[in-house]
Amino acid sequence: MALIIAGERSGVGKTTVTLTLLASLCRRSHQVQSFKVGPDYIDPMFHQHVTGRACRNLDPILTSETYVQQCFTRHSQAMDYVLIEGVMGLFDGVRLRGRDTENLRRGDAENLSRTFSVSPHPHLPVSSFASTAHIARLLDLPVMLVIDCSRLSGSVAAIAHGYSSFDPRIKIVGLILNRVGSDRHLELLKNSLASLQLPILGVLRRQDNITIPDRHLGLVPTAELPELNALIERFADLGDTCFDWEKLLPLLRIEEHGDTVTRRCGDVTNNFSVSLRPKLSASSSVKIAVARDRAFNFYYQDNLDLLQQLGAELVFWSPLEDHGLPEGVQGMYFGGGFPEVFAQQLAENTAAKVALKTAILAGMPTIAECGGLMYLCEQVIDFAGKSWSMVGVLPTTAVMSGRLTLGYRRAVVLQDSLLVNAGTTVYGHEFHRSYLMSNFEQPLFQTYRFDNEEFTGYEGWGANSPHLNLHASYIHMHWGASPEIPRRFLRYCSD
Repeated sequence: MALIIAGERSGVGKTTVTLTLLASLCRRSHQVQSFKVGPDYIDPMFHQHVTGRACRNLDPILTSETYVQQCFTRHSQAMDYVLIEGVMGLFDGVRLRGRDTENLRRGDAENLSRTFSVSPHPHLPVSSFASTAHIARLLDLPVMLVIDCSRLSGSVAAIAHGYSSFDPRIKIVGLILNRVGSDRHLELLKNSLASLQLPILGVLRRQDNITIPDRHLGLVPTAELPELNALIERFADLGDTCFDWEKLLPLLRIEEHGDTVTRRCGDVTNNFSVSLRPKLSASSSVKIAVARDRAFNFYYQDNLDLLQQLGAELVFWSPLEDHGLPEGVQGMYFGGGFPEVFAQQLAENTAAKVALKTAILAGMPTIAECGGLMYLCEQVIDFAGKSWSMVGVLPTTAVMSGRLTLGYRRAVVLQDSLLVNAGTTVYGHEFHRSYLMSNFEQPLFQTYRFDNEEFTGYEGWGANSPHLNLHASYIHMHWGASPEIPRRFLRYCSD
């Protein structure tokens, strides 16, 4: 079976535990597939660096419950071990409201009735949609709970008991005790937990030499860490000794439990292939320039896969290093990232900026998400208040600030763009510390918080802006359950 790594809250060390497990398993030449619950981009980069295999996001808000099941089953096939890293605390999710339930798409009614049926205890959470617990119920998988023990001794039992009994539909099969300070500390923890019949599957001591640096949007991405391979080796060394592998390995073997998930999800491969038809014909195949370097690296692998499965050829290039667009491309895709960190280098690559502006003004279809949106502005003002010249096709300036904009969005489309039609509703996620100085004259989206329907503003540039083939927005979208979005983009590119 696969195993979900959950935390009792954010910051308990889920990513450290996950990377330690992955590094130790891969050192033994096992085929390992990892997943990440939620919309995160950076944690999956670390997973992929360790396993050599793209980590897949499991997010029923950005996609659908059905797609989560399909994605998990499809990518778990032929793997030796499967591991899912959770998000936040085990039961931390969002509250489903009536309108959200109505808007959930692609045939999720049956799954909703199963995973959010009236529970046997009235105190169980009603706000755990898209939580780690939700994914555990949806995939019928066991959970390993990570507890930060740095400021605990006897109280660890209350935490473990509470989490294991809070929702009887969640099967917690063991504990990872993280940040244990000493042998005496460990003895106190074990004595407290002895009566709970929850096996301790691993003990990680406080580690001063295993630290992943972070910045304003989370961990520093893998491409910026020259010592990462050495760090992963230290994770593997730790993993070899800190886990009870005799108890743990059977929980990770997908073949022991995969038949149950397959029965739940149906014939995933066939369902998915049907959803991609019709593909573009061979004569309509288009080249898409995908910006991928240290400044732009926030992409869902499923989005890139869909473009390729629909017949596109992806050509990766660097706005930091390359002086022009790859030859013969017919469309461009700029993901998110950290253009503010590399603003000077981006600003100094004048040749690339001129080539991009010329192509966009000539009508080349272009997607720009978050960091990509910032790059297409006239300027970026960094945290120090210094202004840097960018591509200049959007008549505004992106300003870095201390205010974090974060959360799922329900976005009502106000005008046609190369991705979406006016009048439709899409779901996305925002995560940035910048804002635009000028207002949207003809916005693409009218946006609302997913959890409480609070109006959050107008957002994005679309088809009725001066640049008719540009879709630029702070909102990140996952296309996994919406192949019509990349198909529409490729049709624009091939016209």
